[in-house]
Amino acid sequence: MNIKYIQTNDRHSRNAFLKFPFELYKNTPQWVPPIRMEMRKIFKQNYTFYKHGEAAFLIAENNNGEVLGRLAMINNHRYNQTHQSKTTHFYYFEGINDFNVVKALFSYGFDWAKSRGLNHILGPRGFTILDGFGMLIKGFEYQPAFGQAYNPSYYPEFMDALGFTKVSDVFSGRIDRSVQFPEKFLKAARLVEKRLGFYSPRLQTKAELRGIIEDFKLLYNNSLSGPSGNPPLTDADVNNMASQLLWIADPRLVKLIYKDGEPVGWMMAYPDVGSAIQRTKGRLFPFGWLRIWLESKRTNWIDFNGIGILDRYQRLGGTAILYNEIYKSLMEIDQYNYVEILQFREENTRSLLESANVDIDFHKTHRLYEKYI
Repeated sequence: MNIKYIQTNDRHSRNAFLKFPFELYKNTPQWVPPIRMEMRKIFKQNYTFYKHGEAAFLIAENNNGEVLGRLAMINNHRYNQTHQSKTTHFYYFEGINDFNVVKALFSYGFDWAKSRGLNHILGPRGFTILDGFGMLIKGFEYQPAFGQAYNPSYYPEFMDALGFTKVSDVFSGRIDRSVQFPEKFLKAARLVEKRLGFYSPRLQTKAELRGIIEDFKLLYNNSLSGPSGNPPLTDADVNNMASQLLWIADPRLVKLIYKDGEPVGWMMAYPDVGSAIQRTKGRLFPFGWLRIWLESKRTNWIDFNGIGILDRYQRLGGTAILYNEIYKSLMEIDQYNYVEILQFREENTRSLLESANVDIDFHKTHRLYEKYI
């Protein structure tokens, strides 16, 4: 077995890194492939992340040149500056069911981190906020939502064997049109909305959606950048996120809540297009983009992949207003029958307690791991 770092000019190894999951999951009907064009960007020097970070890409091969595993190690300078830490994130980990392969990959990854003076490994965690984070530890029988991580059931055992420990769990749940939001809950949300002077403009066009991007960045940085462990978003981060989501976005599913003209809460959702991405095998061209766009117009699933409100309004019942907006999105738009609410943070107990007012089936759990070296 050979472990090697991928050089940026090594096209063969880059392709091997990108293709390996397609071989690993070829008999896994739940797996949703990445968008290949987006994946290729991680090897380009002009990729936005490299303005404030660096990464190493590793592959494990047998003596016949067959890929057995892969791993990315990420040194996010802005993250370490924000948290005054010496952290390396690991991501894009995939491997066959052989601990020797996994141990060798991570050993090389640890050496890379040490060579840069880093002593803390955290992951799975990617380059951007749109990268699915955490390792699946429950819900292997379900198809992941668009952008959500999926992995074989033996990966968590490898993490334990490598000496990683749990940092936190995040939970994903689902509801459908039959859900009964308690009337007292909805009434309370309306009362809080009126008492606090909240309002949420109804977005109808993508032009209107583009118009609130700056408010979204401001709100995200004020409400979630710290608690989630993310450094504040830059203009480049927001533009990258917008380019990935706007073409499939339904403006009616993206909502900002304002008070006195200032954004105080936000909710981001989009149609789930995972089934179309499976059919196109992650290719956008020549006609993959059309199939995915058509799927966004007919899918009956919504993925809620972001929800937040300024902390001072959470304690006043503001989170209930966001759940009320989820309810209205499901009930008022005929296209959608199901909602998947992605990755509630374990430590966000207020949201979890409020969600207990609704019969949410928390069917998936992802875990964030760490190890000091």
